[in-house]
Amino acid sequence: MENNKQRWNKSKVLYVVLSVLFSCAIWLYVDSINNPEKEKTISDIPIEYVGSDTILADRGLMLLPESDQTMTLTIKARRLILAKLDPDKIRIQANLSDITDTGPHNVGYTVRYPSNIPRDAVSYSNASYAAHVEIGELYRRNVDIRCTLTGTVAEGYIAGELRLEPETLELRGPRSEVDAVAYAKVTLAVDNATETVTRALDYELYDESGALIEDTSNLRATADQIQVTLPVNVEKELPLRVNFIEADGARVQNLDYSITPASITVSGAAELLRDVEYITLDDFDLAEFVGPSSYRYTINLPAGCENLSGAARATMTIQFRDMASADFNAVNFTCENVPEGKTVTVLTTELPVSLR
Repeated sequence: MENNKQRWNKSKVLYVVLSVLFSCAIWLYVDSINNPEKEKTISDIPIEYVGSDTILADRGLMLLPESDQTMTLTIKARRLILAKLDPDKIRIQANLSDITDTGPHNVGYTVRYPSNIPRDAVSYSNASYAAHVEIGELYRRNVDIRCTLTGTVAEGYIAGELRLEPETLELRGPRSEVDAVAYAKVTLAVDNATETVTRALDYELYDESGALIEDTSNLRATADQIQVTLPVNVEKELPLRVNFIEADGARVQNLDYSITPASITVSGAAELLRDVEYITLDDFDLAEFVGPSSYRYTINLPAGCENLSGAARATMTIQFRDMASADFNAVNFTCENVPEGKTVTVLTTELPVSLR
């Protein structure tokens, strides 16, 4: 009896679920057959103008702010389509490539719907099927870029000369507004920097009196940011050295030598000089050296560094200490350990020998 009751309850639940699904299916069918298309008005849809900063600029023209910036559309579709339509994902594009002169123009536009909305399921109606644009003459002018430095480099380091890329900023827009700009300014903040600082910074525009220009909506620039580089240098005293190549009987410990100047002071990027401890003037092969001499060398600096001492050449004086040398011609040759049964004849009559 209990089992029959449980089976009945399960069947009852199944019947209820099937009934609900069947009712929904019928409702959807009736709705799709009998429900006509609905309309929905969407306001303030931004207009995207294609070719404003490229094609028009190449023709010396520009889009003026008096042009239409938004559009209102009345969308027509079935209820289910309208329910899925996200107004924020509707785009309106107007192409300016056919405009070749200044003044008012009407340009057609294309409505682009989200990817989940079939194109043939939606239509729109509008009082105007064109966007009204005002086209003016594009004016260009370069303005200086100034950089304000805040903070300091670390103790013992030296701030180099600021470098800006680009060095000037080209502005485009109405002549009156472009001419009102005196310069662009960026601010570079450093905090105990110990190596070169390079950053891409946003800029602001200022007039001749130094006041910030708040409204720059009608101005266009050739760069969105300014790259600022602050070299962080160090001064370092580097000894001058010669790389001696030793030979038999000719060791560095047997030398008396001096280099003038013994060192120089250089300035350069901290990261370049961090591991540099001396400057090598040249290689010197002691096997070729005989007696006291002086040698002149050009001082080659580490790449990107400046010689603060001013000395471009160094002189080395060198001689062997407590050492004499003599050259002889050996003429008396004898042979030892000649193999039994062999006869050896020495053809060399003399051999030069240097003794140290």
